Formats: sequence, structure tokens, C-alpha cells
Amino acid sequence: MELRIDHVSKEFKDKKAVNDISLELTPGVWGLLGANGAGKTTLMRIIAGIMHPTSGQVVYDGVPIQTLAERYRDVFGFLPQDFGFHPEFTVKDFLAYVAALKGLPAQQARRKIHKLLEQVSLADAADKKIAKLSGGMRRRAGIAQALLNDPEVLILDEPTGGLDPGERVRFRNLLSEFAHDRIVLISTHIVPDVEYIATCHAIIKGGKLLATGTTEELTKLVDGKVWNCTVPAESVPEYENKLQITNLRNENDGSVSIRYLSEQPCNAVSTAATPRLEDLYLWMFPESSGENDRRYH
Repeated sequence: MELRIDHVSKEFKDKKAVNDISLELTPGVWGLLGANGAGKTTLMRIIAGIMHPTSGQVVYDGVPIQTLAERYRDVFGFLPQDFGFHPEFTVKDFLAYVAALKGLPAQQARRKIHKLLEQVSLADAADKKIAKLSGGMRRRAGIAQALLNDPEVLILDEPTGGLDPGERVRFRNLLSEFAHDRIVLISTHIVPDVEYIATCHAIIKGGKLLATGTTEELTKLVDGKVWNCTVPAESVPEYENKLQITNLRNENDGSVSIRYLSEQPCNAVSTAATPRLEDLYLWMFPESSGENDRRYH
């Protein structure tokens, strides 16, 4: 099983949203990381077959998805950032409607819906109207509809938006179990949501693929660029002006512990820190931490 993105580009009138991306996705969880506007959603819509690329193609098991057409949709699940629903639909009615669209037999659909409602913790809300649900509960309903046809390829665009910490943990566990022999691609800018469950990550910026690899491989790119130090509280504004600080923690003695990104340590008391995937993300996307884009070239 392989989903191959082959030199895919997508141009709009004033912008190239996706710029010659090639990527081979195999079974497991893949993280697609990038800041807002990096091209993640456009790429996902192309993979979903909703949008046609300006050039290049998406190929599933050796056949272009345009050629596969309905056969591709039968093995595909998709959760967009915003999914549409009729305001009068209850959760159960919505899932039944989507199951019918996907061609699931009624009895099979009922069993699958019951199981999914339990898995996404919506069993008690089955008869509630989706329009009345919280953002997090609505997101869980969206996750359930994407899983209805037990897809071989599952694409999730910012799936954890609105989920509380407990829901995010349950969602990660569900995906890890589901992805055992399937391809799961998760687009997100919330790095911890994929750091430990993803088999591999792809990082895009400005529509271009910057790097791919496991968490361990990618964090090596910022080895020697992550530092810790403790400074007096009154000095913090000075350090904030000159450093890309990723974390501040107040200590009991009135000092402040700082974690920062830099080519070199800023003082004699700084010690090297073990890099995390979030450090790499902030190094590549310094604007995400309020910095100017001056450290990644």
C-alpha cells in the first residue's frame, strides 16, 4: 500500500500554494507540519481528489487517483478543517447520512456508527443536533464520519482543534491503533499532537517541502541550537528582545528558567538542551513564536 505525491504543484492567480512536492506515504501515521498558510490544506484537498493540481499527480498503489475515481473514494476517509452538515441533523442521523453516501449497507452502518460513537465518546450525544454541540464534540463527530468506511487512506486536516487534553490523548490512541496497516496523514501546527505517534513527518513552508523524517531524524537538525539557562527575573525583557525563547518558567527563588533557540549560547551559564520536534518547528517557523523569520535559511 502506497500513496505517492508526484511533483505536485498548485497555482492560483497570485500565488503558488503548493510548489513541486513529491512524497511517498506508506502505512502508519504521518505528520504534515507547517504554519498557517504553508500550503497544508491545499495539498490535502489535492490528495483527497477535491482539487486538481496544476501539475503533477497523486498515485495510489500505482494508479493515478483520477483514474481510480470511485474506487479511490471507497478506500478514502477525509476530515476537512470545516465540514458541512444540515443544522437539523442529529449526530446519529449525520453519520447515517454519510454512511449512505459512502455506500455502506444499512445494517453494517448501524454497527459501525454504534462502535464509532463509543470510540469518540459521543454515545451520550447520539440524538443531539450537531448544531447544538460544542466545537470539540462537533470535531469528534467529524472524526467519526471520516472513519465510517474503515478507509485504507485517512486524511485529517487540523483534527484536534477544539479538543480538550483528554480528548486529544484518546484521539491519538485511536489513530495509533487504526494506523497499524493503513496510511494516516495528519495536518497540524500543534506539534505535540503528532510528535510521538507519527511514523514520519513532512514539513512544508511556503508551499515547498523542507524536510521529511522521523522525530529522531528531524530533531537532529536543531541539535546544538537549543539551550537552557536561568536568569534574574528583571533581565527577562532583555533576553526576550535578543533571543527566540520557546519557554519561560518562574523558579521559587525569583529567577526565571529560559529555553531558547540560537546558533550559539547567549551567556556562560547556558547549557545545551535535548531538542524536541517543537524546537525544530519553531526554528523553521520563528513567526509562530512572534519572531521575525531570520534564523532559517
